[in-house]
Amino acid sequence: MSQKQLKEAFISNLNGTSLLEITMGLSLAPLCLLCRGLLLILYYLHYGKPLSSRRYGLLLDFLVLVSPLLFSCTVLSPIIFFMPAIIAAFCAGIFLKIYSQRKHETRVPFRQIVKDFQKTYLDPGYIPAITVFRVYVNVLTSISILAVDFPQYPRRFAKAETYGTGVMDFGVGAFIFGNALVCPEVRQKSPVTQPKFSSLARQFVSVWPLIFLGVGRLLSVKSIEYHEHTSEYGVHWNFFFTLAFVRLAASLLLVVFPRNTSWIVAINLAVLYQLVLNTTSLKMFILHGSNGRDTRDGFLNANREGLLSLFGYLAIYMASVQVGLCLLQFRNSVKGWLEAVCFLLLTVLLLFVFLHVSQAHADPVSRRMANLSYCIWVLAHSLTFFIGFVVTDLALVFTKLLVKGSSVPCCWDAAKLPNTGTKPEMEGVPVGRGGKLPPVCLISAINKNQLLFFLLANVMTGAVNILVDTIHSKAAFTLCILHLYMFFNCFAMYILHAKNIALKFW
Repeated sequence: MSQKQLKEAFISNLNGTSLLEITMGLSLAPLCLLCRGLLLILYYLHYGKPLSSRRYGLLLDFLVLVSPLLFSCTVLSPIIFFMPAIIAAFCAGIFLKIYSQRKHETRVPFRQIVKDFQKTYLDPGYIPAITVFRVYVNVLTSISILAVDFPQYPRRFAKAETYGTGVMDFGVGAFIFGNALVCPEVRQKSPVTQPKFSSLARQFVSVWPLIFLGVGRLLSVKSIEYHEHTSEYGVHWNFFFTLAFVRLAASLLLVVFPRNTSWIVAINLAVLYQLVLNTTSLKMFILHGSNGRDTRDGFLNANREGLLSLFGYLAIYMASVQVGLCLLQFRNSVKGWLEAVCFLLLTVLLLFVFLHVSQAHADPVSRRMANLSYCIWVLAHSLTFFIGFVVTDLALVFTKLLVKGSSVPCCWDAAKLPNTGTKPEMEGVPVGRGGKLPPVCLISAINKNQLLFFLLANVMTGAVNILVDTIHSKAAFTLCILHLYMFFNCFAMYILHAKNIALKFW
């Protein structure tokens, strides 16, 4: 068996893992973010100034925000259920240290701190959890696309063949969810500010980089005979094409239907697609081809998974547009966001109930078909992941009230403002003294060039697989390669952001 066939077999015929294990794994990212924030506040408490060194800032961000995730999906995966408790206990220890060592002159009763916390003003025009969610989906995807080729990455985390819930199965849907949260239809304040078809035309122009990257990936993979998982998207299709066509289709639907009815469109799409799967031969066609023997003759047969799963991904996108519109409702206080978290938690609970019903009476979760159960699962876990970041932000806002003057990048700034009609300055582009940019944060650095980060990760993954025999690598070597790979990707984004360069020219 050739090296190409060995690697293809290594990532094929897998069944995924449990929903609980995925939830435990996803909880690590918000906890790492909380840990980084508490460490920065503790540094300010001890030294009376924020951490200004870019070198140490990058090192802290990488070691706290990225490295634990690398260990958790490789050598520490057997104790993944204990990892959240370990990091949470470390965070609790840092918080207690901050609470006990805050300055005597600024100490107020704990009850008063809670009251002040609930009344704290939060800029309604800036939701850091959206940025962090999108960045972490990108980071986790970048880790997984290379780690999956090493034996230390558990096979249950990789993409399931037909049915099942792997970590990488969630990553594909979470990308769609994150893109929809910041799509132009969500961000525009009024639907009448510009002609709808003019906006649609701009969407057609804006997706050309994705199509270009899709074609580039197709040509490069075929030319070097790189290993492929054909049943993932098909022979010629890939995820770049899926992102482009879902965005175009969604833009067209949002021209026809009002934005606030996108959830109705999503439900109709997902349910109708599932009905067709269950009542016609479409499911058998996707799984086994037109002749029942997994034929790949003809364009539709060759790419049936990628083409037909577009219906499911489009349903996820439309539902996520509704989530984005909900999140951008005017909430300018901690109390308002606590109420929003409760509402989102109730939504997640209902989605998991619907998921149980769907799996029992319709079909198990299948990323390959992007069926109804898959759509519900992606939405439920994406909202759970997002809630974790919102709760982390609120926890850091509370801690910053204990240490006056402290700040954490990519987090809400606490400010008590009267109910005036004036709108505060946007935190999205903060400016320091003298108009200088503040110290660079790894999250904001990746956010500035997200598509480039994802592209670089794909190129580096290909390079490592060509140069290294990943399947027979030892644990120490695997960790070294993965850390070098992720550090290089992060460092490249860090340098670009430090020089205020955004490689977006479309």
